[in-house]
Amino acid sequence: MSDNLPAKVSESLFSKEVEEEEEAMWDFLPPEILPNILLRLPTKSIVKFTCVCKTWRSLIRSPDFISAHLKLSNCNQPLLLFRFCSDSRLDCEKEDNDEKEVYKLYCDNQDFNDHARFDFPFHTLGRRLIFRVVGTCNGLVCVEDDGLLDRIILWNPCVRMFVELPKPSITYQGYHEDDGYGYDGATGLGFDSKTNDYKVVRVVTVVDVRRRGDWGVYPPKVEVYSLATGEWSMVTTALPCAVRHHDPLPFVNGALHWVALRRTNCNKYHNFITVLDLGDMVFSEIVLPILSDDKDDEDESHIRPFISAYGNSLALCQEGFHTLCVNVWLMKRYADSSSWTKIVIFPHIGLRDQDINDIIGADHAEGYIYRAKGFRKSGEVVVQLDLDQRLVSQDLETQECKDLRISAYNYTFVGSYVKSLVLLDKPNRAATY
Repeated sequence: MSDNLPAKVSESLFSKEVEEEEEAMWDFLPPEILPNILLRLPTKSIVKFTCVCKTWRSLIRSPDFISAHLKLSNCNQPLLLFRFCSDSRLDCEKEDNDEKEVYKLYCDNQDFNDHARFDFPFHTLGRRLIFRVVGTCNGLVCVEDDGLLDRIILWNPCVRMFVELPKPSITYQGYHEDDGYGYDGATGLGFDSKTNDYKVVRVVTVVDVRRRGDWGVYPPKVEVYSLATGEWSMVTTALPCAVRHHDPLPFVNGALHWVALRRTNCNKYHNFITVLDLGDMVFSEIVLPILSDDKDDEDESHIRPFISAYGNSLALCQEGFHTLCVNVWLMKRYADSSSWTKIVIFPHIGLRDQDINDIIGADHAEGYIYRAKGFRKSGEVVVQLDLDQRLVSQDLETQECKDLRISAYNYTFVGSYVKSLVLLDKPNRAATY
């Protein structure tokens, strides 16, 4: 019959017939067979199979299927996401700079082998061309424009989809330095398991530019974006503390965490961890260990610890400046401040003697810094060596140091990652590239 029809019409009818035959074929199988088969396929294949027929598309885009796929993915080989950005990329004067950021996945195993590489599709969106990685959660990567445009994007590179968030209520334009005010802000990404909703939290401290180092004059403002509603909302609970600019907000046990500063009666500052539970939106605090050996120094504003997720708990790192060690505190029991345990690591152990001579030489000692970037599934800490930007992995117990054979630059991000289908169920809100 189709031989006498125009090619396009014949093709359309044939496609419809094939789709109906495929749907009929799957009708003979028990209903649990199809999802069990699809769930065990590579993520890229699952995304392609949304085009097979309406039945498959509806199944794969369903929240239940996406949740089941995420559970299986969490049982697979752990992955680490690395984001690299070379120094030449930071040069805004080079209009012809075609160099791009690099996002790579590595298998978090003994061999630490390459797993995948992602193209970054947002280079033309930012004013400074640079996006900072806020964090990862269930396959989503949250990136934020590091300029003045207040662009925040939720991105799932596995399904090649993203959501650009509406402008937050508090923006740089609202607190312009020409008016004498600015702000220090930090952003975090987390998941509310009670409502199956992903949330982006911004903590903003308004700063009097004329008193830049004087934190805590104004209470911080907190606003939350809900992926389910697509809107920002303000958290009305007042916080008597301040947050530093671009501090990390690790997501652990259903809550976001950040180091905050509280002004004391003596106009000094005290560091502690603020906790925001994304389920009930209630704040709490965790006491930090004593970070300074100077008992007479009651002002902790000059101490800037780095906190990170460490399994189901937290770790705190203090950069080694003009020294060959890094101080790491592990919270052995989550939310139990008495369980902080200090470990001193020496990332140069295991490196070549020539590397050590270069590090401690007169030409390199001044300004030399070790930077902790994150933790592996095994508990090893990933440290960046400032001398040659090399990344090494160090066992906190044995002090064994491994060269990861990776060179880093500015804006380097290291974080755990799991492949997921998140955003596939939001075709009307998420864009495809």
